[in-house]
Amino acid sequence: MKREPDRVFPRRIVLRIMVICLLGLLGSAGQVEAILSIVESKHNLSVTGPGIIKGVNEGEICIFCHTPHRAQSVGVLWNREDSTATYIPYDSSTIQTTIGQPTGASRLCLSCHDGTIALGAVGSRATEIQMTKRFLDLGPAALGTDLSDDHPVSFVYDTTLSTLNPEYRDPSLLTGEVVLDANNELQCTTCHDPHDNMNGKFLRVYNAFSALCLTCHQKAGWPLSSHANSPAQWNGTLPDPWPHTDFITVNNNACENCHRPHGAGGHARLLNRYLEEENCTPCHNGNVAALNIEAEFSKPSAHPVANTAGIHDPNEDYLTVSRHVECADCHNPHQVNNTIASAPNVSGRLAGVSGIDSTGLVVSDASFEYEICFKCHGDSAQGFAPVPRQILELNKRLQFDLSNPSSHPIEGPGQNPNVPSLLPQYTTASVIYCTDCHNNDSGPGAGGFGPAGPHGSVNPYLLEREYLTDDNTVESPSTYALCYKCHDRTSLMTDQSGFPHSLHVQTNNTPCSACHDPHGISNSQGNSTNNSHLINFDTSIVLPTGMNSGPIFEDLGTFTGRCFLKCHMQVHSPKSY
Repeated sequence: MKREPDRVFPRRIVLRIMVICLLGLLGSAGQVEAILSIVESKHNLSVTGPGIIKGVNEGEICIFCHTPHRAQSVGVLWNREDSTATYIPYDSSTIQTTIGQPTGASRLCLSCHDGTIALGAVGSRATEIQMTKRFLDLGPAALGTDLSDDHPVSFVYDTTLSTLNPEYRDPSLLTGEVVLDANNELQCTTCHDPHDNMNGKFLRVYNAFSALCLTCHQKAGWPLSSHANSPAQWNGTLPDPWPHTDFITVNNNACENCHRPHGAGGHARLLNRYLEEENCTPCHNGNVAALNIEAEFSKPSAHPVANTAGIHDPNEDYLTVSRHVECADCHNPHQVNNTIASAPNVSGRLAGVSGIDSTGLVVSDASFEYEICFKCHGDSAQGFAPVPRQILELNKRLQFDLSNPSSHPIEGPGQNPNVPSLLPQYTTASVIYCTDCHNNDSGPGAGGFGPAGPHGSVNPYLLEREYLTDDNTVESPSTYALCYKCHDRTSLMTDQSGFPHSLHVQTNNTPCSACHDPHGISNSQGNSTNNSHLINFDTSIVLPTGMNSGPIFEDLGTFTGRCFLKCHMQVHSPKSY
C-alpha cells in the first residue's frame, strides 16, 4: 500500500540524526551524513549494500566509481571506462535546443545505467568484480541506449534558451541543490546527487509537489491549477494511477500525475503513457477524481479520443493536421481550474487552451468557449450534415457569425428582437454556450449527477437532450426536449409567434428541423428575407413548387411571412401567416 512520505522528521531521518550524534567525534555531521547516505543506498554495490544487485564478495564501496590511482578521469578519479554506445537522444516538436550525445557527468552515469558495460568492470581491478547481476538491464534505473523516453541531458541551459521558451526558468535564478556543470550544461547530476539518497532516487530536492521539477519549469497558470492544488487521493481500485511514485494525492504528484522523467511511455514531452487519453483516464475514471469521465467516451455519441494516437501536437496546424480529438485539445492540464464563467467566456476547465477566433485567426489562449470548438468545427470542418439542408454549410464559425441573417446566440446576442417563446431566464440579449446543447445527457445541465462537458451522450451528435429530426415524429416534451430547454413549449404550441407551430409540429408531425437550422445561416449564402428565424429547409421533407429551384420562405415583417413550397403533399404557393 502506498504511504505518503513524511515531510517533517521521518523516522529514518530521526534514526540517522541519532547515529550522526554518536559518530560526531569521528568527523563533522555533514561528513558522517554523506557516508551514511551512500552506505545505505543502492549505489553501495559492495557486499554490504542494501540492494539486490551487489558484489558477491567485494567489500569496498567507492571502488565501483572511483579510484585514487590511474583514474580514467582526473576530476572525479573515475574508475570506469566511458560507454562507447551511441544513444538515441530525447526529441520533441516543442524543444528549443538540439539534444546531442551525452557528455560530462551524464556519460559517466551511463557507464552503469545504459547496460552496455558490466557493473563489476572497473579500471583498478585486473579482473571483473563478481556481481549478483552482471548488467543493469531491468527496472527504472536501466536507461539503456534509447534516451528518447528520458529527460534530456547534456544541453546548454542559459538565458538564450529561457528567453526562447519562457516556461524555462532563467538559469541565473536557479538556487539550492540544483546545479549545472562547468559548461552550463544540464546533466544527470543536475537533478541527482549520486552520493546522497536522502530524498529518494538520489534526487537533489525532495519532489513532493514537484518541487524539483518546478526549479527549472515554470508553466503558466500552474500555481492556481487543480493539478497543483487538489488533495484528491486514489481510492485503491486498480490500476494504480501513479505506479512510479510513492505519493497518494494529486497535488503531491503534481507534474508526475502525467509525466515521468525516465522511461516515459509517451517519449515526446515525457508522458506517462503513449496513448494521450491514458494519461488522463487513470485519475478521471472515478478512482481519484470524483466523477468518471472515462465512461462517458463509451456512450453512443462521444468525442472519439481513442480513435487516434500520436497525432496531436502542441504546435499543430488545425487546418492541415489529420482530423483528431484528444483531451488536450480542450483542456490544458497545467492551467485547468474550477473558476466559474458565464457565456461566452471560457471557464477554468478550459483555461489556457488554444483556439480559432471568430475571424479565423489562431489564438494561443482562447477567451471564449466557441473558439475552442472552432478548432475542429470551423474552417477545418469535415464530415456530413446530419440533415440535408437547402443551404449546406459545415463551418460553424461561419454559421454563428453575428452578421448572419440568423443564428443561435453563441458569439453574441441573436439577430431576432422578437422571440416570445423564450423561457423567463432568457432574453433576446442572452448568449449561450455550444455546451448548452452539446453535453452529457446525464450531466448537471440535463438534471443529472454525471460529469459536465461534451465527452459523451446517449443522444446523437453529443446532444444533451433528445432532439429528433425524423419526419412524422410525434411531438412530446421529450422528442424536442433540447428545444424546450430554452423555448417554452406552451408558447410555441399556442402559436404566440403568429406562426402555426401546433399545426405543423403536433397535427402534422413535422419535426422542428424541417424548417429550422439550429446553428445558423452564413451571410455569404443566405439573406434576411429568406433565412431569418433560422429558416433553412430540410430538403428531404420540404420540396420546391412550380419552377422554383427550391422551397422559399419570405419574411414580411414582425410575426408575418409566407412560404412557396410543398410539404406533406400540401402545396403552399404561397401560404401566408
